[in-house]
Amino acid sequence: MPDTKPLLMIPGPTTVPETVRQAIARPSIYHRGAQFAELLSECNAGLQKLLGTACPVAMLAASGTGATEAAVANLLSPGDRILVINTGKFGARMGQIASRYGIGVTWWQCRPDQTADPDLLARFLHQVPFQALGIVYNETSTGVQQDLTRLGQVAADAGVLAIVDAVSIVGGAPIDMDENRLDAVIGASQKALMLPPGLAFVALSEQAQARAETCTNPRYYFDLPKALQALERGQTPYTPPVNLICGLREALHMVEQEGMAQVFARHRALAHACRAAIRAMGLKLVPTDDAHASATVTAAWMPQNLDSSELVKRVLHSSSILISGGQDELKGRIFRIAHMGSCSVEDLTRTVSAVASALSDMDMPTEPIRAETAAVQAYREAIGQES
Repeated sequence: MPDTKPLLMIPGPTTVPETVRQAIARPSIYHRGAQFAELLSECNAGLQKLLGTACPVAMLAASGTGATEAAVANLLSPGDRILVINTGKFGARMGQIASRYGIGVTWWQCRPDQTADPDLLARFLHQVPFQALGIVYNETSTGVQQDLTRLGQVAADAGVLAIVDAVSIVGGAPIDMDENRLDAVIGASQKALMLPPGLAFVALSEQAQARAETCTNPRYYFDLPKALQALERGQTPYTPPVNLICGLREALHMVEQEGMAQVFARHRALAHACRAAIRAMGLKLVPTDDAHASATVTAAWMPQNLDSSELVKRVLHSSSILISGGQDELKGRIFRIAHMGSCSVEDLTRTVSAVASALSDMDMPTEPIRAETAAVQAYREAIGQES
């Protein structure tokens, strides 16, 4: 293997740009002083813009799973019921968290290659009483992206809270929290926001804030009303990851410099290019409909009798590029290429070429140049349509 750091083409953590690394490496500041209050305010405003909301955003020293637990524990009380859309590993995780808090969980099961049908969900929610609908906007375990606009409408019409895990897509696609009538949006640092792991956040609607005030679940560190009260003072309830928040400010500045619409367009174009390259290799994508394919990670089925774990090893060894295999019941059966954050079309073409070469070595004839060419052409086509 070349003696270099691998190119991270996995669904997190992603590559941290140099300017973000430099921001994180600066001398730390006092988290109870005016300088930090200004930093926190600036980051809150940047996240609000990225999420499409005027609602406050509580920051947590946690992973995305921690933020998901915070949302569930603050918005639902023991005995409440949540309908969780289960399209993969992270939909399942939200329901598992809820069950630990004594919340009744009903699963809306979806095949790993498909999304939930909003019309069927709407009918079910009007027949059975629930307090919340759990949605993973972008299921990285399968590369499937839900129709967030329609699901938000379904939840609002049914009078239930829409709790959205957007961890792997914040910064990669529009959320439009207020327009889509979402009540809780969960994000984390190590995906499209281009930071190391360790920082997460939850944005809460006015309805969700009111619900959190009356929630009877015990919580201490993950007390979101307390976090929002501290935010009004320019603070966090407990010691925050100050230097990660410094990095977040730089990452948000990078998004602003490129332009939020341009960032989203680049992610869409990269996803389009990756799907084109996968098809050029003669492989099948996991999502059955491109309209519901993820903007940040592409998942493909392995050829019969080949193991994706071996493909991951070969790509890393030969090209110093790290891609992902499948998880849980999809382990060995699929592989995943992420294209989020600071990812460029050059990063993507290098990756698909390495994947094609590795597949050839595994006795599946593919042509790296064909995969590269398909990716470049598709990217240019998509960017041209966006401009």
